[in-house]
Parts: sequence; C-alpha cells; structure tokens
Amino acid sequence: MNNRHSDMTVTILGSGTCVPSLARSASSALIKTGNARILVDCGPGTMHRLLEAGCSIHDVTHLFLTHFHPDHSSELVPFLFATKYPDRHSRARALTLAAGKGFLKFFEGLKTVYGTWIDIGQQLKPVIEMGAAGVETRRMDCFHLTSVPVAHNEESIAYRVDDLKGHSLVYSGDTDYTENLVALARHADLFICESALPDSLHAKGHLTPSLAGKMAAKAGVRKLILTHFYPECDRADIAAECRRTYDGPLVLAEDLMEIKI
Repeated sequence: MNNRHSDMTVTILGSGTCVPSLARSASSALIKTGNARILVDCGPGTMHRLLEAGCSIHDVTHLFLTHFHPDHSSELVPFLFATKYPDRHSRARALTLAAGKGFLKFFEGLKTVYGTWIDIGQQLKPVIEMGAAGVETRRMDCFHLTSVPVAHNEESIAYRVDDLKGHSLVYSGDTDYTENLVALARHADLFICESALPDSLHAKGHLTPSLAGKMAAKAGVRKLILTHFYPECDRADIAAECRRTYDGPLVLAEDLMEIKI
C-alpha cells in the first residue's frame, strides 16, 4: 500500500444475493474517497443499508452498476424517485450514473416505463456507458475509474477505483474466472470479489472461494474480501476453501462492515 495517508474507506452494504435474507442484503458497497461517495450496485435493501451506514441518498455522488440483473439494479428506480422528494437534505452535487454496454438503452427503457417519476433534471449528469471498448479509464473528480468486461452477462463489468494518492480498490461484480479481472486487480490494496457458492457447487458465471483466491493470488492483491454469498456459503467453510489458493489477508463480508484502505 502507498505510504501516503489514505482517506478511502468502503462499507459493505450488502453481502448477499437475490435470495431474501435478514442478515444479507443484495450485493452492494459504498466507497468514500475525498469528497466522493460512490455507490456500487443498487439492489433490494441498498437504500435501507445506506441509512444504517449513516449515508443519505443525497450524499451519493456516483452510482455505478456492474450489470443489470435485478439484485444489482432494481433499486435504481426507487433511488431516483426518492431523490425527487424536496427535503432539507436535497442533493448538493449532480449524480454521476454509469454502467456497462447497453446502459443507455436500459436507462431509456426505464424512462419509458416511469417517465417523469425518475426524471431528476439537472441533479443527474449525462448518463455514462462504459465497457464498449474493453478496458476503459475515466477521471472522475477525486479518483480514477477503470472498468473491464467480466464473464457473467454481456454488459457485466468490474470496477477499479484509484484515489489521487495511489490507493486502490477493485470490485468484481458477478463473474466467472477471467484474466481481465486479474489484470484489473493487479497490486490493488483491496479486492472485493464475489464468491457466490462453495467449490463443490460452482455455477457458470460465478466464482467459488478457491477461484476467487486464485485470482487474488495471481494479481498480488494486498487484501481480499469475499462477498455475494448464497445461503449455501453459510453452511460451508468458505475461508478454508479460499486458503487452498490464497494465503494473504482475507475477510468474509458481512453487511455494514467498514474497511479502511
């Protein structure tokens, strides 16, 4: 990790999946760096967890979706609709909204259904579609955002956030094993990686603990957090499975867990 002081933190808002759970909301995270508040994915329960983490929807400056499955995107509409409510906490900065290939069409479809209910006017910057050209990096306020395509849906992308002091975080989204993600995570300070099912139940388009560990080891990450757990993971020794391929610092995600980078 860079020796210069980092103010980057991440709160795991949801460590679960589409399966309803009182303990685990759908997979999402809140990244704080400088004056940016970055929400990655926005599935069921995300706004509730945001409040529990002490963050208003009006505090969120950037919202990035990894893909369009409902457990990662379904609270985008309620998020925008709630933003229209005129209270004393109204948004001070326009929201930056980004996702992968096809996002402009996806968002236009939402507007066709919901119309003015999700039109927040000048509180929303022009929508950004990433991933069409493969690896893509953009400067956004106080950080750099890099995305790469991953092995899940056609639009699926993983994100890397690099602050201006040289600290880095990578968020995998849903994916199977892919060298794109290994390259993106190279020497990252923190790698938040999906580990949907135990090794014995590997499903196409998702990772298991040992596969996530293999990528983390190959990328030389400084800390690995496993997340996006289906209920089967709570009945397995996920850490032990990951240790078959990775011997670095390891954390199993829980909702509202905060990690300083």
